Amino acid sequence: MADPLTGSAMARETAEIPAAAERLLARTDVFAAIAERIERAKPRIIVFCGRGSSGHVGVYLRYLFEARLGLLASAAAPSIVTAYQRPPEMRDALFVVVSQSGHSPDLVTATQVARQSGALTLAIVNNENSPAAAASELVLPIGAGSEHAVAATKTVALSMIAGAQLVAALARDQYLNAELKRLPLRLSSALACDWSDWAGAAAGATAAFIVGRGYALGCVREIALKVAEILRVPALGYSAAELRHGPRASITPATPVLVLRQNDEAGATVDDLVRELDDAGETVFTAGGAAGTLPWIGDGHPVCDPVLMLIPAYRAIEAAARRKGFDPDNPPYLSKVTRTL
Repeated sequence: MADPLTGSAMARETAEIPAAAERLLARTDVFAAIAERIERAKPRIIVFCGRGSSGHVGVYLRYLFEARLGLLASAAAPSIVTAYQRPPEMRDALFVVVSQSGHSPDLVTATQVARQSGALTLAIVNNENSPAAAASELVLPIGAGSEHAVAATKTVALSMIAGAQLVAALARDQYLNAELKRLPLRLSSALACDWSDWAGAAAGATAAFIVGRGYALGCVREIALKVAEILRVPALGYSAAELRHGPRASITPATPVLVLRQNDEAGATVDDLVRELDDAGETVFTAGGAAGTLPWIGDGHPVCDPVLMLIPAYRAIEAAARRKGFDPDNPPYLSKVTRTL
């Protein structure tokens, strides 16, 4: 696999994640202030708003807010506001907009309307001077620095880490806090995990599947997006449970499956699925757990491990794209600031 210091911007930016995470996690005063304001608001529901990779951050955070804090969470549909112009009632809601650029008009408008409708609004953004940040009462800047590759890497991982640190503060979860302090070192170790066997199989396939459950689902969908946009291979990200409700029929040995497995209550069902796929002769690559087949740094906290698994996936996708003659920094039909309404 290419040296991240001499490869593409995507490779360099992936390699910058551990140091950026260390800087972010050191800003304990920011997390404490935001947590205190949320606690005073006593929200009954959390609404996450984001598109693409930022939407996948919202999926990850939904599991954290529901499983660690017992708060009902939902995904926003910006078109309800922008196209249908029927803003929902948002009293007693925490509305969280996630955006790397903070400029997409639909996200900005949805945030403005949520605030007008009674929600406490929080922006998790890289650009704290962006319109989405200006529309929000609270701003959590992730401090990723410049990101030159069109496909986001640093901003995705850091947005997830920021959300996990906020949940740890709200839950007063000392175990998760301790594991987050170890996260930069584990992120650095994850850079050495070579998943090129999986990425090579995905790059040459007609379609690919990425599967996980619980805390891993947002990362599953994020990796599927990167396979689709950078390797230009149709990729589907599924919950291990949802896969059994029909999509399993379309998996063949020619459609490789990447499985993310964190060590928690969802692990047993993921293990069952892996055994089923193996017994059927499918092409399966598993990260995490005792039966993992991909290089891995060992199981850690189940909230953190799926985010860590983004690192070798990003690196492997970047290298596989260059082997195919693709520019991983500039996928076709995609721009750094995507403006939808």
